[in-house]
Amino acid sequence: MINRREALASLTGAAALAGAQTKKRRNVIFILSDDHRYDALGFLKAQPWLETPQLDRLAGEGAHFKNAFVTTALCSPSRASILTGVYAHRHRIVDNSTPIPQGTVFFPSHLQKAGYKTGFFGKWHMGAESDDPKPGFDHWVSFRGQGAYLPNPNGLNVNGRKVPQKGYITDELTDYALDWLRMLPKEQPYFMYLSHKAVHAEFEPAARHKGRYKDARFVYPPTMAATGEMAQHRPMWVRNQRNSWHGVEYPYHSELDIAGYYKKYAETLMGVDDSVGRVLGELNRRGELDSTLVVYMGDNGFAFGEHGLIDKRTAYEESMRVPLLARCPELFGGGRTVNQVVANLDIMPTVLDAAGATAPSGLDGRSWLPLAQGKQAEWRKELLYEYYWERSFPQTPTIHALRGDRYKFIRCQGLWDLDELYDLREDPLESRNLIFSEQHAGIVKQMRQRLFDILEETGGMNIPLQRDRGGQQNLRSPDRSPASEFPEEIRKRPKGTAERR
Repeated sequence: MINRREALASLTGAAALAGAQTKKRRNVIFILSDDHRYDALGFLKAQPWLETPQLDRLAGEGAHFKNAFVTTALCSPSRASILTGVYAHRHRIVDNSTPIPQGTVFFPSHLQKAGYKTGFFGKWHMGAESDDPKPGFDHWVSFRGQGAYLPNPNGLNVNGRKVPQKGYITDELTDYALDWLRMLPKEQPYFMYLSHKAVHAEFEPAARHKGRYKDARFVYPPTMAATGEMAQHRPMWVRNQRNSWHGVEYPYHSELDIAGYYKKYAETLMGVDDSVGRVLGELNRRGELDSTLVVYMGDNGFAFGEHGLIDKRTAYEESMRVPLLARCPELFGGGRTVNQVVANLDIMPTVLDAAGATAPSGLDGRSWLPLAQGKQAEWRKELLYEYYWERSFPQTPTIHALRGDRYKFIRCQGLWDLDELYDLREDPLESRNLIFSEQHAGIVKQMRQRLFDILEETGGMNIPLQRDRGGQQNLRSPDRSPASEFPEEIRKRPKGTAERR
């Protein structure tokens, strides 16, 4: 038997080894998908027929972060937070049209200084910018705006040169990424950012996957109900959005079938899953499979009927919660589930940590590598969420929310409407707004205070104002739900409840 001193020495040695492994100039591959909601993973069985074998493999051989979020559920702000490690109100890319502020530094620039080769492949879609190569990347393959699933006249930008798109975009981006990887010497550390267009609408599966789920039975979300137990104290703006561009009654001003829409989404996701498998296969061929940190994430979620909505932007779980999976056997074992709240803010410090590079001070995120390794680490107790009203999609207001381990507080800005409080432990579907609950009045007050504390501490007390541009998707169907009435609690308020609104 070993004595206590020997045991302590063993533990100390193991800790030192873990620290040394973390500081290794480790290769990192970051794979980002678009609009991939947190539960659209085969092993979670949210829709029992959906299959994602390669993503399931990442979770089984690595870590699944079951409470991963974005701090703004919209393409450009979320992507900017990934690349800068700070909230949208700090990097100032608050919607899909805001130009990138001068002086913005994306974290691959730090990796270049540390001797890494960096490559970007796919959707940039940030700040109404062109598809020209961006600072921080040695190799560049991208396209304008949303791009296209199938070949189109705009083609691709490869290192500043216009090149025709030859095939299905998910496959072609993976081809480019793996071709670049094969050109790198084995001793050269690298960071690959593979940024898929999929699974953004309009969904277009690869030919090999079309019709895979046509006979599957879609399970509609219970909160799709307009009234009743699944819609208790739902704000008026959410009720009204039901009959809008982003609502289930008038989706995209059409007769869109939500079930068929989800099935096509799931078929399109299969191409992304194939891509993950190809990346893992190439790492295996290079002998780097177990030493490379592979991270998979969605840029935001997507609702398919929850709360009567489609799309993202809101602070509900289906919108702000995303899949996050990571694999690196040399750093952490497989089959791990991380319960702490992590965010897109944490990608930058995590990648720099894995690369043995020092993260700049003042970030809003931090490295989650200790969590993946099962270490005890002081961690955030809550996460700020922000979304700023867009003129093009006026049905969703400016929103700030605080997402804690158990409760979520949501407030809208500039509307005469209800705030929201949800007990995520007792009501994970967010069906019962507790804003008028006497029992929860103290929690509302505390979370409201903490939300504004975070905004003040991080310089977020100003609402960005943009010039009017473009049209508005602001139509309502006269044959669907009428405008919502004020709730009884506002029309005739009980005494002593003003503070909880």
